[in-house]
This record gives sequence, C-alpha cells and structure tokens, in this order.
Amino acid sequence: MAKRTGPTNPYHKQLIDLLNRKSIETQAPIWRTVADKLNKSRRAKVEVNLSDIERHAANGDVVVIPGIVLGSGDLSKSVNVAAWKFSTSAREKIKKAKGKVWTIEELAKENPKGTGIKILM
Repeated sequence: MAKRTGPTNPYHKQLIDLLNRKSIETQAPIWRTVADKLNKSRRAKVEVNLSDIERHAANGDVVVIPGIVLGSGDLSKSVNVAAWKFSTSAREKIKKAKGKVWTIEELAKENPKGTGIKILM
C-alpha cells in the first residue's frame, strides 16, 4: 500500500504551485519559503494565535502565516494578515482592530515581490 505524501486538498496544491511559480517569476524567495512551509506534514503545520501577532508585529505591518490563524488573545494593532485559514474569532478580531484579512494568494497578487512582508510561524 502506497503512502500518500503532500497535501490532498486541491486548493492547497494549487496554492503551493502558484507560490513556487511566483517565486521563480519574480525572483522573490519569500514565496518559495511560504510554499515550503505549506507543504509540510499535518503534524508540522503552523498555528499562530493573535497574541503571537500582537507580540511580533508592529502597527501597519503586513504579515503572512503559512498555516492557520487562531483567535486566542487580543489584537490592538492594525495589522494586515494573510494566511491559509483563519478561525472565525481571529477574522473578527483582526477586522475589529482595523486590520485587513487576506488569503496568501491575494497577498501574492497584491505584492508579487514580497517586499515589506513578515513571515510568522
């Protein structure tokens, strides 16, 4: 019996492929790093709480999380966050703090060179 490797979600696979292509096209290594992190096994997936974003991001920062953003903690800064998935409470708290919620794909289209973006893991 063959073991399955890599993500099985078709959107997840497309996102990883898109980021790898974007990295080559724009010569921006940030997208390759994000794609590599998204391609990790389920046990190695990234989960970031809002308290971590509050601690490591400044007001107005653009942050990409190659995983899931969870709503534990509070966010008092206006931070623009892109991630694979958001919990409902995390999405609400980011918007309440006047931040912006993006998918990683939207951020890659908005900022193809990846300048000024922080990766949180």
